[in-house]
Amino acid sequence: MFIDASAIVSILNREPGYEEIVRRIEESSSRRYVSSLVKFETIAAIARSRSGAVRPTSKQLELSEKIVNDFCERIEAQEINITPHIGQTAIQVARRYSKVVGHEANLNFGDCFAYAYASVYNTRLVYKGNDFSKTDLP
Repeated sequence: MFIDASAIVSILNREPGYEEIVRRIEESSSRRYVSSLVKFETIAAIARSRSGAVRPTSKQLELSEKIVNDFCERIEAQEINITPHIGQTAIQVARRYSKVVGHEANLNFGDCFAYAYASVYNTRLVYKGNDFSKTDLP
């Protein structure tokens, strides 16, 4: 399973519904994946939410990085690289489902890459929200 930043942020911030995301991760026997893009997006979101600032400090980002890295280690998520194939797939996803083209899924940059990783690795995508449910992902 590929774990989107929205899912990790929800868990770490104990947002409403986070227990369901934890349950899906814990009940899955499949390998867990994240990417450097997911980690970057999650670190920035955690730093902003925990500091209450739109522009967190370097120290807040450093602390958030530790929190996110510890979480990924705890769930044994393997960090996978961006390959040219994943990049090309993300562009195809953007042409079909992104906010740029006005699709109702309204996928952003990170979402397009999360979709691409899940698609290329032929694995389930764990996320929070309903944006991906408006795509053809199972």
